Amino acid sequence: MSKELEFLSRHVVSGRLSRRDFLGRAAALGVSAAFANGLVGNAARAQGAVKGGLLKAGMVGGESTNSLDPGTWSSQVPYTLGRCWGEQLLETSPTGEIEYRLAEEYDASDDAKTWTFKIRKGVTFHNGKELTPADIVATLERHADANSKSAALPFVQEFQTIKADGDTVVITLKEPNADLPYVVGDYHLMIQPNGGKDNPTEGIGTGPYKIVVNEPGVRHVAERHEGYWGSDQRGHADQIEIVVINDSTARTSALQGGQVHMINRVEPKIVELVKRVPGVTIRNVPGKGHYVFIAHCNTAPFDNNDLRLALKYAVDREEMVQKILGGYGTVGNDTPMIKGYPLFDDDIEQRVFDPEKAAFHFKKSGHSGSVLLRTSDVAFPGAVDAAQLYQQSAAKCGITLEVKREPGDGYWSEVWNKQPFSMSYWTGRPTQDQVYSIAYLSKAEWNDTRFQREDFDKLILGARRELDEAKRKALYRQAAVLLKDEGGVIVPMFNNYIDATSDKVGGWVDDPNGELMGSHALTKCWLVA
Repeated sequence: MSKELEFLSRHVVSGRLSRRDFLGRAAALGVSAAFANGLVGNAARAQGAVKGGLLKAGMVGGESTNSLDPGTWSSQVPYTLGRCWGEQLLETSPTGEIEYRLAEEYDASDDAKTWTFKIRKGVTFHNGKELTPADIVATLERHADANSKSAALPFVQEFQTIKADGDTVVITLKEPNADLPYVVGDYHLMIQPNGGKDNPTEGIGTGPYKIVVNEPGVRHVAERHEGYWGSDQRGHADQIEIVVINDSTARTSALQGGQVHMINRVEPKIVELVKRVPGVTIRNVPGKGHYVFIAHCNTAPFDNNDLRLALKYAVDREEMVQKILGGYGTVGNDTPMIKGYPLFDDDIEQRVFDPEKAAFHFKKSGHSGSVLLRTSDVAFPGAVDAAQLYQQSAAKCGITLEVKREPGDGYWSEVWNKQPFSMSYWTGRPTQDQVYSIAYLSKAEWNDTRFQREDFDKLILGARRELDEAKRKALYRQAAVLLKDEGGVIVPMFNNYIDATSDKVGGWVDDPNGELMGSHALTKCWLVA
């Protein structure tokens, strides 16, 4: 048994076996997850990462309007590139634990209102400047400014004071927040020289790579930062490159032809075909990501809750999971929550396809005529097919859904969060508070359904301040039911993250935090010799 697991652990490190499958085999042999993970760690140390080469990714999720300002990142390419050049105080590990990055220690007061972070010494920015606590303070101040357009503002607006004290940074909150370590680990909060106040789009950080080519919507190239403090763990290639390939067929062809070493978002309908390609491995990881239809609650005709309910009952979720996800996912329940979140309550009644209820609420809404839904290939894998499937199920309910296919370039800047009914995706977050805060609080910059309810806000802010877990869980349940029954988000399905890599990629570890190892594949993986 030991020799088998040691052999398999080496395959995990080389990227030829997923950690999930390895742990499953270990469990079948009666071995604990802790012991099995230890074997993987030993194998990684024994094998060691291979240094050198150009590691390339072909990705969907980039467009000409992308910026290097971390506060603006809203799609895969910007924040995958951002992981390469930037770092936060803390991160969330693949197992959901807190990892130290630019903070090497943290502590909290008993009431969870005062948090102290000890800042790592000997860290340099790409411009040669040494990282100081003042840079941390300035970064958090920039994002927490009431006039900030940062997507992190809903998380950090509860900061009362942010101060440097020797080699530490002390954050005092207006109200308690037991989840603060996850807040400062948000990917928008990349630490920049003077917080990015001078020029937030410079792309200068402390990460393992520094940017040398930045062509939004086309390609991005970065080279190893020789002064990187964590070079034993990350930044193994001499250079990394992201090629923006929004077309699914072209992206798959680039991997098959050897032009790139990894791709994100393999469409479920071609997974079995890709599995047959020599030298290519499918990386299938269940997570918290979900695909959505979003209606603006403050814009006619979607300001009528009966119409929103009609549209929710008109989705055949089971059919969509099978035909769009190919079974690589689970049905949604019109909230962004799924089992796996802390304090998740799974006794909320599951909404199902119900033509009678859909027709009832549609008639009650008083709306006549068609409903326009905007979609695009970049909204999520199979989005156009999902829109057409939705169109068919809605027709069974007496609802005419008009589908408009939008171009990929510009979709995230001109359609999502602007047009009243469109399709999108969310990658999920480590905690419920973060999910609700970034997209559903009334004043959130990314409140893409315009769901603006004071009673909902009170529930989320109340849960954030509540230190009793049972009471927090009850508040989150109330919030989920309110959003499910009155919100503008339709969540038909939670998707697995399906990526693919060539056999030249080593160091892959399944990460349920997002695509391409939670956007860390380029920083943590290497090219095998």
